[in-house]
Amino acid sequence: MKKRHVRAVAVFGLVLITLTGARGSGGGGCKKDDDSSSSSSSGGSTGSVTGGSKNHNAANDVTIDTCGLDSTGKKLTAKVTVNNPDSKAYTYAVNIEFKPSLTDIDAPAAFATMTAQVEADSSASAEGSTAYTGTKNGSEYETCEVTSATRTPV
Repeated sequence: MKKRHVRAVAVFGLVLITLTGARGSGGGGCKKDDDSSSSSSSGGSTGSVTGGSKNHNAANDVTIDTCGLDSTGKKLTAKVTVNNPDSKAYTYAVNIEFKPSLTDIDAPAAFATMTAQVEADSSASAEGSTAYTGTKNGSEYETCEVTSATRTPV
């Protein structure tokens, strides 16, 4: 095998591990052994908390209500409900990715960020949007996914 082939295979392997996330033998769930405040789940979303529950994944508190092209046809918009199960008020910051269908692999990446202040044992709604740059009336974006969520005490 030529040296350039070995190098190409090594680079590909490194990129693959980086993109998929090198996971320990724990299987990739929420494995947290220290006091740091971030955690991740196998659904592609991550969350963290500053103050409060050590292992709380803020992304689990977020439900996507709607996502898609708004009525003007100029923005991709996501509406979420944030449920705070704790006895303390928090400000949540939520990042959403608009996911294209598998047949529209050339659709540009689209993301929205939103914040919501949620009182203790309560829920609140939030909305975020980004400019729509596509050409298919938004039909290339089939779903939305919470890519990350954080919360900080109020």
